Amino acid sequence: MNLLRIIPNLFTLANLFCGILAVNYVVLNNFEKAALFVVIAIGFDFFDGFLARIFGVQGDFGKQLDSLADMVTSGVVPGLVMYYLLYLNILPTLSDEDVTVSLGRIEYDAGFLPYVGLLLSLGACYRLATFNLDTHQSKSFSGLPTPAMCLFVISLPLIQIYSHNETVLSLLKNNYFLIGVTLVFSLLMNIPLKLMALKFSNFSIRDNFMKYLLILSSVVLLIWLRYTAIPIIIVLYIGLSLFAKND
Repeated sequence: MNLLRIIPNLFTLANLFCGILAVNYVVLNNFEKAALFVVIAIGFDFFDGFLARIFGVQGDFGKQLDSLADMVTSGVVPGLVMYYLLYLNILPTLSDEDVTVSLGRIEYDAGFLPYVGLLLSLGACYRLATFNLDTHQSKSFSGLPTPAMCLFVISLPLIQIYSHNETVLSLLKNNYFLIGVTLVFSLLMNIPLKLMALKFSNFSIRDNFMKYLLILSSVVLLIWLRYTAIPIIIVLYIGLSLFAKND
């Protein structure tokens, strides 16, 4: 048995483990801890591929395992987060007729609308299956990668907690806005939109100008805006990728 082949797979399983923990904390409405474990999981997701390339042990098994882990971390988690954001926005509008007590638990009938958020999970699943069959997505991605979508969505409840901008908060309390985000990102993951992969074959500024610009801009935005910067960074990533085609 090639021990070097096991190491990247252990990182992939660590990604999955953190993703499961994130699911648990989303269900408990602890979005801060959920976001923490998502970020850690995405770090493991980056290093499993990096180590596989370094050790020369890339293969179909690792690719399939990686997508299965990503389905939890970057598929199930953002779908559940959007579900709960929609659900929590509806709660204040419910009447006494929508509240029942079953086995000592208070249950709220919020209707079908919160389930729309789970379209993100379905879109992520479809994208990951497509990605596994596509052999041309090494230097660039076709469609928005699931971790980018996940970071965008997981940042929304953090912005609600920490932002004092009334305009931003009113947007996040608007379920039409959240449904729009859900539909747009479900499509972005699965349309043939060429986006840059953050992999470096060399470190020259000329060949990687857009990547360096994204990294530098991201650092500045995170220092300046904290959690509110994350959706902006994802939008910036998409925009710079479009220009990077001709870069």
